[in-house]
Amino acid sequence: MKNISTGKNGEEIAKEYLINNGYKILDTNKHFSRFCEIDIIALDKDTLVFCEVKTRKTNICGHPLEAITKTKYNNIKKGIFFYLKENSKYKKFRVDAISILLKPKLEIKHLKNI
Repeated sequence: MKNISTGKNGEEIAKEYLINNGYKILDTNKHFSRFCEIDIIALDKDTLVFCEVKTRKTNICGHPLEAITKTKYNNIKKGIFFYLKENSKYKKFRVDAISILLKPKLEIKHLKNI
């Protein structure tokens, strides 16, 4: 599985995980610029949730969450600014991270309000 398909697979797993936990998916892979994309935008009751999903086949090259760098986080913040500007009805929001390890067995970790 190539990196792109690993990432897409992880995003589908994360989407299913969120739906099973009561979230409503509003958008996926929302691009705001060449460098700014938010993987999943969802609603958790009345809170808008911007999710960054990181997937690895194994943890040999490090844990998935280690891939959320300061630069990546700053790009996410820019995307949130643009999204909230277009969708001003949302008053509460947070940023979550979902890490997915595919092997040796599927492991999903959901960190809220990173």
